[in-house]
Amino acid sequence: MTTVIPIHSYLKKLKVLGHGNGGTIYQVRYKRTSVIYAHKVVNGDCDTTIRIFYEMKILHHMDSPFIIKCHEIFEKPSGDISILMEYMDASSLDTLPKSHGILLELSLSPIACQVLHGLNYLHFQKIVHGDIKPANLLVNQNMEVCMSRTLEHCHSYVGTCAYMSLEGLKLSPIIGGSNRPSSGLTIMELYVGHFPLLCLAQKPEWATLMCAICLEEPPSLLESASEQFSELH
Repeated sequence: MTTVIPIHSYLKKLKVLGHGNGGTIYQVRYKRTSVIYAHKVVNGDCDTTIRIFYEMKILHHMDSPFIIKCHEIFEKPSGDISILMEYMDASSLDTLPKSHGILLELSLSPIACQVLHGLNYLHFQKIVHGDIKPANLLVNQNMEVCMSRTLEHCHSYVGTCAYMSLEGLKLSPIIGGSNRPSSGLTIMELYVGHFPLLCLAQKPEWATLMCAICLEEPPSLLESASEQFSELH
């Protein structure tokens, strides 16, 4: 009788990449091939464990260069959920302004194109990415962008309130799915260097957002923005 050795037995932890959603993400090396992966371990007793497991199952069946790859998902003897994912070596888009400064249109154009390609693929699969924002768009050193987090079938309510559409803020379900407000805000944020609906010092809390949306003028691009970029905005 052949003994099957669990895949996590071949993973060597290199460093911690981050914490959140009831778990920890590590950079790991697969000992058999020396390939680097992101390894997410979610606590089995976490309130969001079922949701995360469902989300990763969806990712596992995605086949697009613009969607983060989930290579393996399995339950450990402890009850924790172990997820082996593609590793993006430049973190996420929310770190780019800190490391690269405000991005110019020339740099934003391929980023926007990849995000839109990813959204088009998901919508064709009848999947909605419920939380488009810079922190959920992973990037590597070649400036290749992959979407991660919060994938849901249509008719669901998910997301970060700062990037939601007006329908989402009214707590209505996503019918057919629309990521236009969130993707537009994401690209604009990378261009101006901060969340565009608020001043630099303000935090995107619910009440502050409602005042900004209902009482303030829509955000505008810099005068240096091209006509094409202004039309996209």
